[in-house]
Amino acid sequence: MKMRLLIEELIKDRGLQKKYVAKQLGVTQDTLTNWMKNRNMIKLDQAVKLADILNCKVDDLYERHD
Repeated sequence: MKMRLLIEELIKDRGLQKKYVAKQLGVTQDTLTNWMKNRNMIKLDQAVKLADILNCKVDDLYERHD
């Protein structure tokens, strides 16, 4: 099973800017972009914080593919 992060879509849906989200997470915009493009995996503690920022559940950050 493959997983895809939906961070970019959720950020846009919430009307937030990537710069703001990255700052709230304490990461660089490059790190956030790497997560969005599935180049790097987000750590669980960062996913929890991101879900809080985006007002969603951690599960909502992912889309599953068979």
